Amino acid sequence: MFSTETPAALYPPEQREVLLGLARESIHHGLAHGRPVPVSVEDYPEALRTIRACFVTLHKHGQLRGCIGHLQATQSLVEDVATNAYAAAFQDPRFAPVQADELPDLELEISVLSETESLPYDDRADLVGKIRPGVDGLILSSANGHRGTFLPSVWESLPSTEQFLQHLVMKAGLPSGFWSDDLEIERYTTESFS
Repeated sequence: MFSTETPAALYPPEQREVLLGLARESIHHGLAHGRPVPVSVEDYPEALRTIRACFVTLHKHGQLRGCIGHLQATQSLVEDVATNAYAAAFQDPRFAPVQADELPDLELEISVLSETESLPYDDRADLVGKIRPGVDGLILSSANGHRGTFLPSVWESLPSTEQFLQHLVMKAGLPSGFWSDDLEIERYTTESFS
């Protein structure tokens, strides 16, 4: 049975501040050196050295300015934060690279992902009933290689499950209105802070 609760916070305020500071430092370093800030993993608390995946989202005046992350954990959380903050600022193909004069206006959000779990379903109605609005991030994959994800924060702008799913289908590069019961759906939760 799947939980309907958001998981308890893993990172206390002081660790969240460390991660947000590291993300900002990586963007500053990127402006000066064209690469993420180097991270000495051993300098951080054990909880921040664990292998975790995250997304870093940038907003400017309330508008999305960049968002990059990993769905699979492959490196320490501090390395993932530094890498993704740099990438969100300078490598998100939807936006021009961040400029120095934008730094004071950038708001950063870090979303640390749980492990993904497969979400089996019988048909679209069954899937809609299993999705937890406001809690679940979803990964949608098709047999022909189309793939897309929405973080749980997307529920703020797409509050209905049907809207959320339909926009995720389009984000994966599939036509509007497309549906197949062969689509693979995975879900995850995030601990997000800004």
